[in-house]
Amino acid sequence: MSEVRARFDAVSRAYDGQRRKFIPCFDDFYALAVTAAEIDVPAPAILDIGAGTGLLTAFLLERYPTGRYTLVDLSDQMLGVARERFADNPDVQYVPADYLEHDFGGSFDLVVSALSIHHLEDKDKQRLYRKCFGLLNPGGLFVNADQVKSDSPWVDAFEKRVWYQGIAQSGLTEDEIQAGRERIALDRESGLAEQLDWLRAAGFHEAGCLYKYLHFAVFLGRKPLEG
Repeated sequence: MSEVRARFDAVSRAYDGQRRKFIPCFDDFYALAVTAAEIDVPAPAILDIGAGTGLLTAFLLERYPTGRYTLVDLSDQMLGVARERFADNPDVQYVPADYLEHDFGGSFDLVVSALSIHHLEDKDKQRLYRKCFGLLNPGGLFVNADQVKSDSPWVDAFEKRVWYQGIAQSGLTEDEIQAGRERIALDRESGLAEQLDWLRAAGFHEAGCLYKYLHFAVFLGRKPLEG
C-alpha cells in the first residue's frame, strides 16, 4: 500500500479538480452515494474510509450538518487538504492510518467510502467488509461508491475503452493523464456481484446496488437491527 500512498500524496493538491474529468458521471455518482447514506439519527457518527481530501464528506455534510465525522486515509497529505477544507468544523477528526489495521475504538451509524476500496486485493476487501460490519451500530449502513469489474471480460474492456476515450477528451494534460494511468495500474477491481455476496457473508442481510455507470457503482449494505 506504500506505492498507493505515494501516488496519492503526489496528486493531493490537484485531486479534487481532476475528479470531474476522470469520472464522467461525477455528479450522479456522488449524489447517489449521499442518497444511499440514509440514516434516521439526528447527529450520526460517520466514518469515511479512504477519505482522501474529504470530498465525499463535504457532500455528506450538506445532508448531515450536525454529524460527527472521522476521516481515515493512508495519505496524510490528502488529509491535509481535508483539514483545510473543514478547518472551522470541530466535529471532523482525522486519522492518517491504514484503515484495514487501525483500531477505531468506537462505533458508527454510517461507514462510507469513495474510490478507495478497489485498491485492495479480494481477501482484504472481504476482511474490510467484516470489519465495517463490526464497526456499525445496529441498523447502520455501509455505502461504497467505487470502481467495479464487469463479470464479462469483453464488457469490462469495452467499459474501460469508453472511459479512456472520455479521459482523452476531458481537457486533462498529457502529464495528468499519464499520472492517472499510473494510479489506475494499482487498481484491484472486483466484480459487483461478488462484492455484494461478500457483504452478505459479512453479516449485511440487505445489500444491493443503487447506481452503475460504466465501471463506477454505488452499492450498500445494512446491518440488521437485531442479531
